[in-house]
Amino acid sequence: MALSISSPVTGGAQTGFTSPVYTVLADSNPDNNAKQWYVSAVGGAGNTPALHSASVPFFTSVWKPKVFQALGKPHPVTGLLTNVPMNQFKIVTGKGAVPLAGQPAKTSVIRSLIDIPAGADVADAVALRAALSLHIGVLWQLSAELGNSVVSGTI
Repeated sequence: MALSISSPVTGGAQTGFTSPVYTVLADSNPDNNAKQWYVSAVGGAGNTPALHSASVPFFTSVWKPKVFQALGKPHPVTGLLTNVPMNQFKIVTGKGAVPLAGQPAKTSVIRSLIDIPAGADVADAVALRAALSLHIGVLWQLSAELGNSVVSGTI
């Protein structure tokens, strides 16, 4: 994959993290269809979470389909596709978090799944780029609100 994360990564503002900056380094890839980076340093104003370690991980990874699905042939009479397979990409971020003082950390996992209809990458790339642009923009805009919601249990 040509995708690469530039370090440092500017994080979205959160309560207690007003200007977060994460230094990331390439990690061992979790599979041949994925890339992974771990957080080696945190900067910016605010709280400082534990950095990546074996027992308290702090990482992000990007996955692509192992085998891309292709479109089948249209129905001979109607000309319509009877089955449109999906190619799934995913972004996974994990961070060890202590559930109770004195207890070992458990890894919290955040997943963003991107299901792309086979063929849309060629037939309607503009729509795919627009959808991703909006999705990422909403996540960026709602960063603090999502953090508050996860902590308070309200939306």
